[in-house]
Amino acid sequence: MDILETHDYDRRQRRNMSCALLLSLLPFFLSSALYFYLWTPDAPASVMSAGVKSAPILLLAAAVLSWNGGQSVLGVAGGLLFSAVGDCCLVWPELFLHGMGAFAVAHLLYSLTFLSGRYTTYSSSSSSWARFLYLVLLIVGGGFYIYLYPFLRKAPHSDLLTPGVGVYLTLITLMGALAIRTRHAATLLGSLSFMVSDASLALQVFKVVPPMQHGQILVMVTYYLAQALIAVGDIKAVDNHDDFSKWKRT
Repeated sequence: MDILETHDYDRRQRRNMSCALLLSLLPFFLSSALYFYLWTPDAPASVMSAGVKSAPILLLAAAVLSWNGGQSVLGVAGGLLFSAVGDCCLVWPELFLHGMGAFAVAHLLYSLTFLSGRYTTYSSSSSSWARFLYLVLLIVGGGFYIYLYPFLRKAPHSDLLTPGVGVYLTLITLMGALAIRTRHAATLLGSLSFMVSDASLALQVFKVVPPMQHGQILVMVTYYLAQALIAVGDIKAVDNHDDFSKWKRT
């Protein structure tokens, strides 16, 4: 097989994989659309609303498991499962701390996955632009916590909430920094979208800004987008790793 035939074969393989990936994500897109169709601002908390909210993430976890196998339970698929738990908890305001804890575990699992060998075949994180982005993330994360601090002190259960939010911000900032290290566009954009979603939620929950008419929609659109991009990045990491190994063998 000459180099042109190899190129055509790889191109067909990538096209086939893209089609298969799109089909496996179709349940996620449909359930996300269902959530926005059924969502109403004043709907009371219920098991059904929790199920509809978490269904897209559970289906996304199933897609990752189908592509990457059971080992992803300790990686992105596991992070998605904990995120689904967090989604359910946040339906009830009194379970906010529990939901934040579940999402913190999800970020920790994402971070550990981004450190795995499947993501480290591209280039080291020692370049100047990467260090610059790390610094920007650190400044933004620290500055956001300082900005939130007075509002956290006024919130109920502030003795638990204030340090808890600090730990959470540290974990999500770490996740974003490690996403930069992977050099995967989908992974990086997903982590940044997750930060935007959480920042929007925090500004509303802690009453930093007045109630926004479409605030919840902004939070959920960026959240679902973030999870989808992280999942796609993890699936693509396996495929790209295989391509890299084939290139080395040739």
